[in-house]
Amino acid sequence: MNKKYDIIIVGGGAVGLTMAACLARFDDSLKIAICDKNPFIVPVDSRASALAAGILNIFDAIGIWQEMKKLSNPIEKMEITDSGEGDISRPLFLQFAGNIAPDTPFAYMVPNVVTIKLLLKAIKGKVDMISPINIRELKSDEYRARLILDNNKELSADLIIAADGKESLLRKLAKIKTNGHSYGQSGIVTTIEHEKEHNNVAYEHFRPNGPFASLPLLGKQSSLVWTEKTKNAESYKNMPHNEVEPIIEEIMGANLGKVKIVEKVQTFPFKLQIADNFITNRLVLIGDSAHAIHPVSGQGMNLGLKDVAALVQILVNARRLGQDIGAHNVLESYQKWRRFDVILMAMMTDCLVRLFSNDIAPIRIARDIGLGLVDKMPFVKNYLIRHAAAISSTSGEVPKLLLGQAI
Repeated sequence: MNKKYDIIIVGGGAVGLTMAACLARFDDSLKIAICDKNPFIVPVDSRASALAAGILNIFDAIGIWQEMKKLSNPIEKMEITDSGEGDISRPLFLQFAGNIAPDTPFAYMVPNVVTIKLLLKAIKGKVDMISPINIRELKSDEYRARLILDNNKELSADLIIAADGKESLLRKLAKIKTNGHSYGQSGIVTTIEHEKEHNNVAYEHFRPNGPFASLPLLGKQSSLVWTEKTKNAESYKNMPHNEVEPIIEEIMGANLGKVKIVEKVQTFPFKLQIADNFITNRLVLIGDSAHAIHPVSGQGMNLGLKDVAALVQILVNARRLGQDIGAHNVLESYQKWRRFDVILMAMMTDCLVRLFSNDIAPIRIARDIGLGLVDKMPFVKNYLIRHAAAISSTSGEVPKLLLGQAI
């Protein structure tokens, strides 16, 4: 049996689900399907994402932010420190504090399981959810794109949106190449409980093996993102918790006191990867399918959700004008809008990793002087905060959804 849709989204992660929820919210005449190789369930996942203030407007627009907010924690301040191998002292070089507007912190820490659970609830009954499926082929012509499944069934649409991650099958089937490199680093991710209050402060400590960040969650808990060389990361992952906890305390210093690991320890390899094209015939890439960056700036999820905001605005406007939503000129406007911002963020994070993931004395001195200068320049800090909050853009117009405006 063949099924026809206006739009098919492939990928049931946060970015794909948000895309489905936004399209259903802003154009209820669309016939939408979302597909995934795995069942649509809330995954076991100890990660949390630092979602920028502008990004949260998307969730407010689809009606889930108030419920999400109850299970999230604001980031009201960020402190950045730097040290070399074996250094005891961790001087504070840079801090960001304050709200971007009254009662509006620049970011919130949102557990990934909360995001997925609420998005699944938001699309229930509004979008066809098809899983598990195995896609064998992607075919497209002037009028339609088709997914051929391994059971020989077929799904077709005016437009297919790939949100199926770094190893995107659709990107490979469309023969879109990528450029980038591995960092030789992995993130050790878990949740820790700590003796002291975090006071809504995020700490990022730069070390030769990579940044070490603790990000505030509800109560006396924080999300830990600890970057290490990949071989070291796997060793720490396999160690008993009571052996890893003193190491975490030593790296963190006295900020949060004694710690206890309260979630499964996971590791994720880091790489830079950008697709040569974000679009091809009746196919568009969003999120990690289009770009993957180092999490040093905490912008990976935010970057994918900016894709959603831009693409939703373009598609809804195209429908109102009676345009073909899968036409090249419509999709090209998305690519032009998003590509510069993505490349700029990728270059920035890549430079940060190269600058801070080493212990060369002259470089350390220069970067610490630079951090100190930025800390004394309020207008620069204000710009950086607004950019991190996704309410300013170096690539032209900011999508209306990020500004809390109707599409």
